Amino acid sequence: MKDTMHVAGIDIGSATSKAVILNNHKVMSTTIIETGPESQGSAESVMDETLRKSDLRLEDMKYIIATGYGRINVPFAAEVITEIACHAKGVHFLFPRARTILDMGGQDCKAIRIDDGGNHVAFSMNDKCAAGTGRFLEIMAGLLKVPIDEIGPLSLQATEETKISNICTVFAKSEVSRYLRRGVSKANIFGGLHAATADRVYGLLKRIGIDADFVISGGIAKNIGVVKRVEAKVDMHAYISEEPQYIGALGAALLAIERTSRT
Repeated sequence: MKDTMHVAGIDIGSATSKAVILNNHKVMSTTIIETGPESQGSAESVMDETLRKSDLRLEDMKYIIATGYGRINVPFAAEVITEIACHAKGVHFLFPRARTILDMGGQDCKAIRIDDGGNHVAFSMNDKCAAGTGRFLEIMAGLLKVPIDEIGPLSLQATEETKISNICTVFAKSEVSRYLRRGVSKANIFGGLHAATADRVYGLLKRIGIDADFVISGGIAKNIGVVKRVEAKVDMHAYISEEPQYIGALGAALLAIERTSRT
């Protein structure tokens, strides 16, 4: 029987903060919260809740690894590791045959190619523009007054995908407003916005090469409109975990297990 060994991974993203506690590769508890104005406060809140769910204390953690946008602001982490490495490890654990990952988060999008050991061998990221990210679609949902969880299904009802000629968020807002004034349906507008997003992330994937199996992680993995269009672009089925937003935190926790096994 294995000894108890609790480790944690914490992912402080621009939009949400996630934590995962493992005991010998078994998930004990998970938590996701909105990231607040201070990364350290978000880290403490998400960790406290995850510990509470497992009836554990911070001192019970043998090793904690932080990743994500705010990883350097997690004072109780023993180590910080990039999102690239953590997503590679998390995806490999859930989908051992995966070789290509598209991680679509709130503020950035990453295409990652991994080997059969879950190590990243190539990656490409979008620039700092919000286009092609969760924030881009969130802004457009607000502009069109449609709940964010409804925009994906609505985009699939498009009879014609409205051409969005500028993917810069500022200019896209003006373009979308003009279409609304002309009476273009919201379904067609969202069809165009989702198509533009898929085009942008497909460009990232082409830079690294696309091999099966193909996995999508991050919050946008829950958007069926984006997923279907990306699948059509790559001509592959996308594997998506039940909770795609936890992949980075899971990978961080798995790397924490690796660190403890060396000691």
